[in-house]
Amino acid sequence: MPDDRLDFKAMCAKFEVTPRTLRHYEYIELLSPEREGRARFYGPREVARMTLILRGRRFGFSLEEIRQWLEIYDKGEGWEAQKEIWLDYADRQLDELAKRRVELDEIIAELKALRDATAAG
Repeated sequence: MPDDRLDFKAMCAKFEVTPRTLRHYEYIELLSPEREGRARFYGPREVARMTLILRGRRFGFSLEEIRQWLEIYDKGEGWEAQKEIWLDYADRQLDELAKRRVELDEIIAELKALRDATAAG
């Protein structure tokens, strides 16, 4: 096995994901490992894609948004096209996260007030 490939178990360990998660990403065609018999091997391309997938998930992007963004690269539409979509997604997600921050601040303030009132009573 070339040094730049990971087997299924090593890929799960490297990214701290369950086998089910990795299989799901393959099933929805976000990842396409090389196959040798029943074994799967992940090269640098798949490792890079997994890094992007997990980063996108951390930022709150849907798997469909991530798939569409990666597809632009796969179609060879170039970095400019990919960058435009990324900027649009990032702007929308930043707006959504800002709204969620306001909601969380309100919830925290309400819970603190209720806790303080309970402690004083």
